[in-house]
Amino acid sequence: MTDANPRTALRVHHARLIDGTGASPVDDAVVTIDAQGTLTYAGPAATAPPAGGADREIDAGGRTVLPGFFDCHVHLAYAQGSPPSRRAELDPVLVTLDTVTRLRQTLDAGITTARDLGGLSAGFRTAVESGRIVGPRLHTAVRIISHTGGHADVRLPDGTDLSAGMSEIADDTAAARLAVRRVLRDGADLVKVCATGGMGSPYDDPDDEGLLEEEIRAVVDEAGRHGGKPVAAHAQGNAGILNALRGGVTSIEHGYGLDERALDMAGERGVFVVPTLSTVYAGINKETMPDYHYQKKTRWSGVTKENIARAIDYGTRIALGTDAAVGPHGVNLMELSYLVDLGMDSMAAIVAGTRTSAELLGVADRLGTLTAGRTADLVICDGDPLRDIGVLGDPANMVCVVQDGVVRKDLLPTGGRC
Repeated sequence: MTDANPRTALRVHHARLIDGTGASPVDDAVVTIDAQGTLTYAGPAATAPPAGGADREIDAGGRTVLPGFFDCHVHLAYAQGSPPSRRAELDPVLVTLDTVTRLRQTLDAGITTARDLGGLSAGFRTAVESGRIVGPRLHTAVRIISHTGGHADVRLPDGTDLSAGMSEIADDTAAARLAVRRVLRDGADLVKVCATGGMGSPYDDPDDEGLLEEEIRAVVDEAGRHGGKPVAAHAQGNAGILNALRGGVTSIEHGYGLDERALDMAGERGVFVVPTLSTVYAGINKETMPDYHYQKKTRWSGVTKENIARAIDYGTRIALGTDAAVGPHGVNLMELSYLVDLGMDSMAAIVAGTRTSAELLGVADRLGTLTAGRTADLVICDGDPLRDIGVLGDPANMVCVVQDGVVRKDLLPTGGRC
């Protein structure tokens, strides 16, 4: 990555280390990073390399150092609460600039890697990689594959597409394969399908099934033929969740209706669940919500909490995702508080947002933990997240963000600055 802020060798000291592996914290820790942006040491100060080899020293002042976090379900091309059709009303230049702002907000919240599941062109991924803009490193699905009348079909009866480039329609197995080829041609890193209806779409319901099992299987096969690309399934009701699991998807997005049979199947097949609890914990306001949305949210809110709590108790492979755009951008790590509220302990929630999310994205060999040889993505936060996981949800507490060995955010007092 080329960047206006070049990498230099860094040394973080006087830190409390939570390394993302689930190991106990280290109270007096040092983290060292070489000039190539690679972690060379993360552990107790007593066994750390001697000071003096770094170009820049960061005094963490006893604050907590953690791996850079992931958000595995975002929609960065859209403002919070704004339907895709509203984006079409804006000048494309304004859309791009607003998206760049959201990318920066997300990075400043401690998210150094994000997976966009519909609406974000691959050009933004390239722009981040090449240093043209600053934001989380990106994996993008580009568009969402849905059947006619399904969750991602927002066309008018006359055929006008209001999705602003968010949807790809497929109504049989051949069309499903063609849809995969189209999104991959446009640079997708993964494929997203709709296995069920949803909350925010007016003409379907979470219990409605989306793509048929054989269509999902065709998508998975086609994605596998092209470099083994993963497949994420928007899946809320249990019937569609089971179709997605039998079809071979990599992850279940939302998973609100998960029952024990689905949890067993997910465990047997190593499938990840991304609960997006931020959408569930958002307030329900009858005055501001369309009636169809209000009715569905009211009906599903309690059930969702019960089912995700059971998934946590089962030991399901849970990765962090927020569905940002449905909820606010830039406060992504509030999701950790919701996981803890449903029974996950704070350390396990941190692992879900770091190591497990890296495993879902296939990058655990270089990201997700603070261990020697990994890429240097880390955050320094005020407060103790093991005592109060909520401190991570406030971007003001993220006093330093390092991505790929480059300091992206620095709110440390002058004495601790790089």
